[in-house]
Amino acid sequence: MPIFLAIPGFLCYNEDMKTTDGSLALQLQIDSLTARVDEQAELLAKLNALIDERNSMISKQTILIKHYEELLLLARRHRFGALSEKYPISGDEYRQIGLFGEVFAGTDKNASETDKNASEPQTEEITYKRRKHTGKREEDLSGLPVERVDHELPEDERACPNCGETMRDIGVDVRRSLKLIPAQVVVVEDATHAYACQNPACEEEEGGVTIVRAASPKPLISGSLASPSLVAHIALQKYSNGMPLYRIENGFRYDGINISRQTMANWVIKCAEIYLIAVYFLLKSYLIKENLLHADETTHQVLREPGRAAQSKSYEWIYRTSGCSEHNIVIYDYKETRCREHPKEFLKDFKGFLHTDGYEAYHGLPPDITVVGCWFHARQKWENLLKILPKDKRKGTDAERGVAYINRLFDLEREFKRLTPDERYKARLEQSKPIAEEFFVWAGNLGALPKSALGQAVGYAQSQYKYLMNVFLDGRLELSNNRAERSAKSFVLGRKAWLFSCTPEGAKASSIMYSIVETAKENNLHPYQYIKFLLQTLPNTTTGSLESLLPWSEAIPGYCRIPIKKDEAFQDAEKKRA
Repeated sequence: MPIFLAIPGFLCYNEDMKTTDGSLALQLQIDSLTARVDEQAELLAKLNALIDERNSMISKQTILIKHYEELLLLARRHRFGALSEKYPISGDEYRQIGLFGEVFAGTDKNASETDKNASEPQTEEITYKRRKHTGKREEDLSGLPVERVDHELPEDERACPNCGETMRDIGVDVRRSLKLIPAQVVVVEDATHAYACQNPACEEEEGGVTIVRAASPKPLISGSLASPSLVAHIALQKYSNGMPLYRIENGFRYDGINISRQTMANWVIKCAEIYLIAVYFLLKSYLIKENLLHADETTHQVLREPGRAAQSKSYEWIYRTSGCSEHNIVIYDYKETRCREHPKEFLKDFKGFLHTDGYEAYHGLPPDITVVGCWFHARQKWENLLKILPKDKRKGTDAERGVAYINRLFDLEREFKRLTPDERYKARLEQSKPIAEEFFVWAGNLGALPKSALGQAVGYAQSQYKYLMNVFLDGRLELSNNRAERSAKSFVLGRKAWLFSCTPEGAKASSIMYSIVETAKENNLHPYQYIKFLLQTLPNTTTGSLESLLPWSEAIPGYCRIPIKKDEAFQDAEKKRA
């Protein structure tokens, strides 16, 4: 007899395990439920994928928001915050944040003892000698002419008000002040006299009257009112004091002199093209002979360049000597673009070390030129990261560690300042280079996201590793490219006032003028007096005698030189270096 087993929600089977006709409806219902479950599973999979996509989008947007917040904070810091990047960290603080490990501990033999006794207050006695600076006002006024005005009682007022006897002079009370005498413009008339022979016999013998003219200086610019002193004054105001020509024009007008800005621009261009360009190229030839240079570039807008819009950016390339050079030279080179061909062309005859920032144009130079990176630019990335953090959250961060690593290199460099190049080279290999290597290892292990502020600081350091480590190849090299940055700053400050050059000729003339002015400053010459001397001398000078006009020449008059006051420490360092 067949046995049926019927369970709600399940199929019914007989003893032969065959489905009965009564269970067909249940089978269809189960198939329908299975299909619905599959649909729900597919829908759930789609929802999970959508959730994952949204989560990924949220994650990316969160990273972007954080990136934009960093940029905003940094921009606000640049606009409203202090520009100083000083972030002093003492040796104890280096150890507190756990930097340098055994490397730093090796430079401080008492580090372990200090850590053991950190809870105990310790005092140390620091003694040093310093020259007492007295008589500063007398020293400052020693080179100025003195005009004495005596205030005395008239003879008839020297009677004693009590007894009527004549009083005697018992002393003088001297009070000093500075009187400014404004510049004066004087019309100079060079009257050249001519002389003719009055002997009739001489006239018959020579076939005409013999005429001799007195010697007179050649005009600076033929048919012009320009003089060496006037052009030197215009050059000083624009290229040293950063005044645009329209302000100089207004200043002349206040003194009753009408000289248009266009006239002044033409004078400067003519003097640069006719006279000063010879000194410019001679300075460039001396610069290329050096084996250690600094280079940088900055924008220079020129309105009327052929085939280019007025808004196009041109560039001023700056090349200058280093601190160990015998002669200090700064050369500005105007070019239309920032192409790498420009430094390659300028430095084609140069061989040696070249300090630069991280710009790629310098990395394609010939193999005879060793590019040295700038640790200041590397630190700047970490400084930016540190500045966007609240002050109470900076302690122990990766930004603080990065800054501390590089600050330690600069601290050691200050200690090596008085050493000779050979001594500095050895000291760097022993103390600075291990810290630099540890910095790169530490930065490489941070795993920072490339587009974050931390990732940018790490990425810049790693991309510049080869060039930053080149500083340890020679004791004469410097950790930063600040020398070129300072020379570029002179141009940038002037550019903020005069904004642009109208023509390429004006831009080239500005490059020549800036080169002459900044080189004069570097050699302790007064820019006005030096340019005036050049413009007085060059019209009557041959090319072969240009050497005597260079800033370091002994033929430069004494009135062009600025007296330099050196402290005892600097004099001792110079003696040691010599």
